[in-house]
Amino acid sequence: MDRDVYDRMAQHDATHWWYVSRRRILSGLIADKIKPAKGARILEIGCGTGHNFEMLGAFGHVDAIEIDEGARALAQERLGRSILTAPLPELTGIADGSYDMIALLDVLEHIGDDLASLTHIKRKLKPGGKILLTVPANPWMWSAHDVAHHHHRRYTKSGFAQVAQKAGLKIELLNHFNSLLFPVAAVARIIGKAMGKKTSDDQMPSPAINRILTGIFGFERHLVGHVPMPAGVSLVAILS
Repeated sequence: MDRDVYDRMAQHDATHWWYVSRRRILSGLIADKIKPAKGARILEIGCGTGHNFEMLGAFGHVDAIEIDEGARALAQERLGRSILTAPLPELTGIADGSYDMIALLDVLEHIGDDLASLTHIKRKLKPGGKILLTVPANPWMWSAHDVAHHHHRRYTKSGFAQVAQKAGLKIELLNHFNSLLFPVAAVARIIGKAMGKKTSDDQMPSPAINRILTGIFGFERHLVGHVPMPAGVSLVAILS
Protein backbone atom coordinates (compact mmCIF):
# COMPACT_ATOMS: atom_id res chain seq x y z
CA MET A 1 0.00 0.00 0.00
CA ASP A 2 1.05 3.61 -0.41
CA ARG A 3 2.79 4.98 2.68
CA ASP A 4 0.02 7.47 3.38
CA VAL A 5 -2.52 4.62 3.48
CA TYR A 6 -0.61 3.01 6.34
CA ASP A 7 -0.33 6.40 8.04
CA ARG A 8 -4.09 6.93 7.89
CA MET A 9 -4.67 3.40 9.15
CA ALA A 10 -2.45 4.07 12.16
CA GLN A 11 -4.21 7.36 12.86
CA HIS A 12 -7.83 6.25 12.50
CA ASP A 13 -8.05 2.46 12.92
CA ALA A 14 -9.53 2.75 16.42
CA THR A 15 -12.35 5.11 15.39
CA HIS A 16 -12.98 4.99 11.63
CA TRP A 17 -16.42 3.49 10.89
CA TRP A 18 -15.09 0.83 8.52
CA TYR A 19 -12.52 -0.62 10.93
CA VAL A 20 -14.82 -0.44 13.96
CA SER A 21 -17.80 -2.05 12.23
CA ARG A 22 -15.77 -4.70 10.42
CA ARG A 23 -14.30 -5.84 13.75
CA ARG A 24 -17.81 -6.16 15.22
CA ILE A 25 -19.03 -8.20 12.26
CA LEU A 26 -16.01 -10.51 12.23
CA SER A 27 -16.10 -11.01 15.99
CA GLY A 28 -19.69 -12.17 15.66
CA LEU A 29 -18.79 -14.60 12.88
CA ILE A 30 -15.93 -16.08 14.89
CA ALA A 31 -18.16 -16.54 17.94
CA ASP A 32 -21.15 -17.94 16.02
CA LYS A 33 -19.56 -19.90 13.17
CA ILE A 34 -15.94 -20.77 13.95
CA LYS A 35 -16.18 -21.17 17.74
CA PRO A 36 -12.47 -21.63 18.50
CA ALA A 37 -11.65 -23.85 21.46
CA LYS A 38 -10.25 -22.25 24.59
CA GLY A 39 -6.56 -21.55 24.12
CA ALA A 40 -6.81 -21.63 20.32
CA ARG A 41 -3.74 -20.59 18.36
CA ILE A 42 -4.61 -17.80 15.92
CA LEU A 43 -2.46 -16.31 13.16
CA GLU A 44 -3.29 -13.01 11.46
CA ILE A 45 -1.51 -12.67 8.13
CA GLY A 46 -1.01 -9.06 7.05
CA CYS A 47 -1.96 -7.55 10.40
CA GLY A 48 -1.16 -3.97 9.36
CA THR A 49 -1.04 -1.75 12.42
CA GLY A 50 -2.44 -4.47 14.68
CA HIS A 51 -5.92 -3.02 15.03
CA ASN A 52 -7.52 -6.49 15.01
CA PHE A 53 -5.44 -7.91 17.88
CA GLU A 54 -7.86 -7.11 20.68
CA MET A 55 -10.78 -8.59 18.76
CA LEU A 56 -8.88 -11.75 17.77
CA GLY A 57 -7.27 -12.06 21.20
CA ALA A 58 -10.69 -12.63 22.76
CA PHE A 59 -10.64 -16.04 21.07
CA GLY A 60 -7.10 -17.28 21.73
CA HIS A 61 -3.37 -16.64 21.51
CA VAL A 62 -2.55 -14.39 18.56
CA ASP A 63 0.57 -14.47 16.39
CA ALA A 64 0.87 -12.12 13.42
CA ILE A 65 2.72 -11.43 10.19
CA GLU A 66 3.36 -8.00 8.66
CA ILE A 67 5.97 -7.19 6.02
CA ASP A 68 5.68 -3.37 6.08
CA GLU A 69 8.30 -2.08 8.51
CA GLY A 70 6.39 0.95 9.79
CA ALA A 71 3.12 -0.89 10.32
CA ARG A 72 4.97 -3.80 11.93
CA ALA A 73 6.60 -1.51 14.49
CA LEU A 74 3.22 -0.21 15.65
CA ALA A 75 1.71 -3.70 15.62
CA GLN A 76 4.55 -4.96 17.82
CA GLU A 77 3.79 -2.24 20.37
CA ARG A 78 0.16 -3.28 20.42
CA LEU A 79 0.85 -7.01 20.66
CA GLY A 80 3.72 -6.68 23.10
CA ARG A 81 5.95 -9.15 21.27
CA SER A 82 7.59 -9.67 17.89
CA ILE A 83 5.59 -9.71 14.68
CA LEU A 84 6.68 -12.29 12.11
CA THR A 85 7.83 -11.28 8.63
CA ALA A 86 7.12 -14.46 6.59
CA PRO A 87 5.57 -13.23 3.31
CA LEU A 88 2.93 -14.89 1.19
CA PRO A 89 2.65 -17.09 -0.68
CA GLU A 90 5.25 -19.39 0.90
CA LEU A 91 5.02 -18.32 4.59
CA THR A 92 8.57 -19.55 5.07
CA GLY A 93 9.34 -20.39 8.69
CA ILE A 94 5.72 -21.00 9.71
CA ALA A 95 5.37 -24.66 10.64
CA ASP A 96 2.66 -26.73 8.98
CA GLY A 97 -0.26 -27.74 11.18
CA SER A 98 0.30 -24.91 13.68
CA TYR A 99 -2.93 -22.88 13.92
CA ASP A 100 -6.56 -23.39 14.83
CA MET A 101 -7.60 -20.25 12.97
CA ILE A 102 -5.86 -18.07 10.39
CA ALA A 103 -7.24 -14.60 9.65
CA LEU A 104 -6.53 -12.98 6.30
CA LEU A 105 -8.48 -9.73 6.37
CA ASP A 106 -8.34 -7.70 3.16
CA VAL A 107 -4.92 -9.11 2.32
CA LEU A 108 -5.31 -11.70 -0.47
CA GLU A 109 -6.09 -9.01 -3.05
CA HIS A 110 -2.59 -7.59 -2.44
CA ILE A 111 -0.87 -10.85 -3.43
CA GLY A 112 -0.05 -11.70 -7.03
CA ASP A 113 -0.54 -15.45 -6.67
CA ASP A 114 -3.71 -15.93 -4.65
CA LEU A 115 -3.98 -19.65 -5.44
CA ALA A 116 -0.49 -20.44 -4.15
CA SER A 117 -1.16 -18.28 -1.07
CA LEU A 118 -4.32 -20.17 -0.12
CA THR A 119 -2.60 -23.48 -0.80
CA HIS A 120 0.23 -22.62 1.62
CA ILE A 121 -2.14 -21.17 4.22
CA LYS A 122 -4.16 -24.41 4.23
CA ARG A 123 -1.00 -26.31 5.21
CA LYS A 124 -0.53 -24.14 8.29
CA LEU A 125 -3.91 -25.14 9.76
CA LYS A 126 -4.27 -27.77 12.44
CA PRO A 127 -6.75 -30.56 11.63
CA GLY A 128 -10.18 -28.96 11.86
CA GLY A 129 -8.71 -25.47 11.60
CA LYS A 130 -10.48 -22.60 9.84
CA ILE A 131 -9.52 -19.63 7.69
CA LEU A 132 -11.40 -16.33 8.17
CA LEU A 133 -10.95 -14.21 5.07
CA THR A 134 -12.23 -10.95 3.62
CA VAL A 135 -11.60 -9.47 0.17
CA PRO A 136 -13.00 -6.56 -1.87
CA ALA A 137 -15.82 -7.55 -4.24
CA ASN A 138 -16.99 -6.49 -7.70
CA PRO A 139 -14.23 -5.98 -10.29
CA TRP A 140 -16.35 -3.23 -11.88
CA MET A 141 -15.84 -1.15 -8.73
CA TRP A 142 -12.08 -0.91 -9.41
CA SER A 143 -10.96 2.67 -8.69
CA ALA A 144 -8.14 4.89 -7.47
CA HIS A 145 -8.77 3.38 -4.03
CA ASP A 146 -7.59 -0.02 -5.30
CA VAL A 147 -4.55 1.54 -6.95
CA ALA A 148 -3.52 3.38 -3.76
CA HIS A 149 -3.94 0.15 -1.78
CA HIS A 150 -1.87 -1.81 -4.34
CA HIS A 151 -4.63 -4.30 -5.06
CA HIS A 152 -4.13 -6.89 -7.78
CA ARG A 153 -7.84 -7.62 -8.12
CA ARG A 154 -11.35 -7.40 -6.76
CA TYR A 155 -13.31 -10.66 -6.63
CA THR A 156 -16.62 -11.98 -7.82
CA LYS A 157 -18.23 -14.52 -5.51
CA SER A 158 -17.87 -17.30 -8.09
CA GLY A 159 -14.31 -16.31 -8.95
CA PHE A 160 -13.22 -16.44 -5.33
CA ALA A 161 -14.96 -19.79 -4.85
CA GLN A 162 -13.03 -21.25 -7.79
CA VAL A 163 -9.68 -20.16 -6.35
CA ALA A 164 -10.51 -21.50 -2.88
CA GLN A 165 -11.63 -24.85 -4.25
CA LYS A 166 -8.54 -25.17 -6.47
CA ALA A 167 -6.48 -24.67 -3.30
CA GLY A 168 -8.21 -27.69 -1.79
CA LEU A 169 -10.31 -25.69 0.64
CA LYS A 170 -13.88 -26.35 1.68
CA ILE A 171 -16.15 -23.30 1.66
CA GLU A 172 -18.18 -23.20 4.87
CA LEU A 173 -19.38 -19.62 4.39
CA LEU A 174 -19.07 -17.22 1.47
CA ASN A 175 -21.19 -14.10 1.54
CA HIS A 176 -21.19 -10.45 0.64
CA PHE A 177 -21.00 -7.85 3.36
CA ASN A 178 -20.86 -4.07 3.65
CA SER A 179 -24.19 -4.47 1.86
CA LEU A 180 -26.39 -1.83 3.49
CA LEU A 181 -24.05 0.89 2.25
CA PHE A 182 -23.45 -0.79 -1.10
CA PRO A 183 -25.75 1.48 -3.14
CA VAL A 184 -24.00 4.57 -1.79
CA ALA A 185 -20.55 3.08 -2.41
CA ALA A 186 -21.48 1.99 -5.92
CA VAL A 187 -22.72 5.46 -6.88
CA ALA A 188 -19.63 7.06 -5.33
CA ARG A 189 -17.32 4.78 -7.33
CA ILE A 190 -19.18 5.48 -10.58
CA ILE A 191 -19.07 9.23 -10.01
CA GLY A 192 -15.43 9.06 -8.95
CA LYS A 193 -14.48 7.28 -12.15
CA ALA A 194 -16.41 9.75 -14.27
CA MET A 195 -14.68 12.69 -12.56
CA GLY A 196 -11.23 11.10 -12.72
CA LYS A 197 -10.81 10.82 -8.94
CA LYS A 198 -7.23 9.93 -8.00
CA THR A 199 -7.47 9.50 -4.22
CA SER A 200 -8.34 6.64 -1.87
CA ASP A 201 -11.73 6.29 -0.12
CA ASP A 202 -10.33 5.84 3.40
CA GLN A 203 -10.41 9.45 4.58
CA MET A 204 -11.91 10.09 8.02
CA PRO A 205 -15.39 11.63 7.73
CA SER A 206 -16.84 14.16 10.14
CA PRO A 207 -17.72 12.80 13.62
CA ALA A 208 -21.46 12.87 12.88
CA ILE A 209 -21.12 11.04 9.56
CA ASN A 210 -18.69 8.60 11.14
CA ARG A 211 -21.25 7.71 13.84
CA ILE A 212 -24.00 7.20 11.26
CA LEU A 213 -21.84 4.98 9.04
CA THR A 214 -20.63 3.00 12.07
CA GLY A 215 -24.22 2.31 13.04
CA ILE A 216 -25.35 1.29 9.55
CA PHE A 217 -22.38 -0.95 8.72
CA GLY A 218 -22.20 -2.28 12.28
CA PHE A 219 -25.82 -3.45 12.11
CA GLU A 220 -24.68 -6.11 9.66
CA ARG A 221 -23.29 -8.11 12.60
CA HIS A 222 -26.90 -9.28 12.98
CA LEU A 223 -27.15 -10.24 9.30
CA VAL A 224 -23.85 -11.56 7.95
CA GLY A 225 -23.73 -15.32 8.21
CA HIS A 226 -27.44 -15.48 9.00
CA VAL A 227 -29.15 -13.79 6.05
CA PRO A 228 -28.00 -14.12 2.40
CA MET A 229 -26.62 -10.79 1.22
CA PRO A 230 -27.05 -10.54 -2.57
CA ALA A 231 -24.55 -7.71 -3.05
CA GLY A 232 -21.91 -5.85 -1.10
CA VAL A 233 -18.64 -3.97 -1.29
CA SER A 234 -16.75 -6.95 0.16
CA LEU A 235 -16.82 -10.73 0.53
CA VAL A 236 -16.30 -12.69 3.73
CA ALA A 237 -15.45 -16.39 3.79
CA ILE A 238 -14.85 -19.16 6.28
CA LEU A 239 -12.74 -21.93 4.77
CA SER A 240 -11.41 -25.24 6.02
